[in-house]
Amino acid sequence: MSERHTGVTPSPDNLGPLLNSIDLMYETGWTDGLPVVPPTRELVKQFTDVLAPRDPGESIAVIPPLGGDATIERVAVNAVMAGCLPEYMPVIVTAIKAMVDDRFNLRGVQCSTGIHTPLVIVNGPIVKKLNINSGYNCFGQGWRANATIGRAVKLVLVNLGGAFPGETNKSTFGHPGSYTYCMAEAEDANPWEPYHVELGYAADDSTVTV
Repeated sequence: MSERHTGVTPSPDNLGPLLNSIDLMYETGWTDGLPVVPPTRELVKQFTDVLAPRDPGESIAVIPPLGGDATIERVAVNAVMAGCLPEYMPVIVTAIKAMVDDRFNLRGVQCSTGIHTPLVIVNGPIVKKLNINSGYNCFGQGWRANATIGRAVKLVLVNLGGAFPGETNKSTFGHPGSYTYCMAEAEDANPWEPYHVELGYAADDSTVTV
């Protein structure tokens, strides 16, 4: 780490608490194996404030198989850890709500021996607002929104739903999308109607499909 990249001169005094927090969350099993952003109260509040005046304690969903209560605040904690920006919260919350619809069969996805993992597809004006990649390398690196929205969703499924590898999650080989799996439709480049319009939504509606 260098001063050129961080803007400060690194020292054990300012790195120690951060590294200890990251290690603690790894040891307690709250991560996907990659480092996470420590969810301080101040950061979490920034995320819950995006959905104000909704109560941070409001339940969004009950996540199988262990039945964890996904409140707005708990979803925000996982979004912070994933590296999201606060404005991503509406997409994450909508994706979580969609996944507990019986038609999605989240319990089957969480406990399967197959390589299932949820894909989040975003449509509408919010795609440009949040700069979600819908073009080259849309499943690859380089786009914060794609990388962290998908990761936040997966952290919720693991930390609140208990889909721990080798325990409730019995996937034999796994899937790289289990780290993050989020993209947008390239609506302007397509000759056909956007997917959410085909489903009956207005073109200027912002939607999330899983």
